[in-house]
Amino acid sequence: MDRLLDNARTGPLTLRQPGIAKVVVDAIHYRDGGPYDLHNYVVMPNHVHLLITPRLPVSQLMQSLKRFTARESNRILGLTGQPFWQDESYDRQVRNEREFARIARYIEMNPVHAGLAPKPEDFPWSSARPIDNRPQVDNLPHQPEQEV
Repeated sequence: MDRLLDNARTGPLTLRQPGIAKVVVDAIHYRDGGPYDLHNYVVMPNHVHLLITPRLPVSQLMQSLKRFTARESNRILGLTGQPFWQDESYDRQVRNEREFARIARYIEMNPVHAGLAPKPEDFPWSSARPIDNRPQVDNLPHQPEQEV
């Protein structure tokens, strides 16, 4: 599914507009340290990936984030009352540090694999660019994997 999203050349690609991508990135950063700790993110032309440690139910976080960014993005686009995001979100629980590292790498490499940037840090709408006070892996709410 991610490969289809990454290679999409038609359909809603509104997030590739810098003003709208900035609205989403600013909203993601604004909520960091409040309802969640932000680890990694990327705003692709047609979808967003977030790796967070939530402090509230994920559905509640996503509803708030989507509502705010939809309103601001539709204002930029000159639209009123138009749906901006799909109703559903796909979430999953990260089970261990190895999976965390794999997902974090996947998120930051997403623009490279989609041909949007030569290196992760070259993509402007990604956590591969510097984030002040980025939370570290050791604050995950799980027990470290035991070696056998």
